[in-house]
Amino acid sequence: MKTRLSLKVRAGARRTEFSGKLGDAWKLQVAAPPVDGKANEAILRFFAKLLSIPAAAVRIVTGHTSPAKIIEIEGVDAEQLERAILGTHGHR
Repeated sequence: MKTRLSLKVRAGARRTEFSGKLGDAWKLQVAAPPVDGKANEAILRFFAKLLSIPAAAVRIVTGHTSPAKIIEIEGVDAEQLERAILGTHGHR
């Protein structure tokens, strides 16, 4: 099973955390700078830790150089993903 998630990323933030939704996309602030793929690596590590899965199970499908990204997560269904996000972000 694979689940895709749309993100709107702001790199160079004070800490890595969700900051709400923008349409269907979750807004994610990433502490790493948008240089040499550091922000993308931080996103992969963040989701791996959030979902307790290996980092290799998370990949960026589109938006490698853009703030608008789609990530794909292996082994997690949409409901599990939504619960994990809401657990860290809270329902607003």
